[in-house]
Amino acid sequence: MIILIGSQKGGCGKSTIATNMAAALAVDGKDVMLVDADKQASSSNWFLDRSENSDLPQVNSVQKYDDVRASILDLSKRYEYIVIDAAGRDSAELRTSMIVADILVMAIRPSQFDLDTVPKMQEIYTDAKMLNEKLKFKAVITMGPTNPIINEAEETQGFLENYPDIELLDTIIRERKVYRDAIKGIGMGVVEMNNPKAKKEIQDFMSEVLK
Repeated sequence: MIILIGSQKGGCGKSTIATNMAAALAVDGKDVMLVDADKQASSSNWFLDRSENSDLPQVNSVQKYDDVRASILDLSKRYEYIVIDAAGRDSAELRTSMIVADILVMAIRPSQFDLDTVPKMQEIYTDAKMLNEKLKFKAVITMGPTNPIINEAEETQGFLENYPDIELLDTIIRERKVYRDAIKGIGMGVVEMNNPKAKKEIQDFMSEVLK
């Protein structure tokens, strides 16, 4: 299965989602390849840190840029799961990944700046769907406030109702320090750390993406 994590804006937690998904799959005993298709190399840096700890379940990783279709298809023959972290913009990596992916997961923060990117992402998805009929489009709200009084996530949910192609996941990835801790030189996923709330978020997220 090929899962693409994409967005039209940086800083939305895209690499956090990709690395946590890769770690969760590895913990579950899956053979996973994390493809870093973002030249900022956040996922690659996480992988290098993880590689220094042989006690952690194995995650494989490569960097691929520009037209990644052939590379992704080749990797999909050798690995059970491919997780792609594509640059947060309208890039060749994002567009060519969509042509071969099974699932597109859009990471989106509950902010107006992020909502403004949705029409463009819908346009790119529509183009890709013409070449890849199997492509599913899902979205996950990231960096949601933990304070239940703040209703920004609900506003985002209401906005996305105008886009029937997009399946908004029920799971919200909240703004939690543990997500930042997991990438500070240890290359872990929150499913491997001692934070039950974050761990459940990722487990619920995985269940919704893979169903």
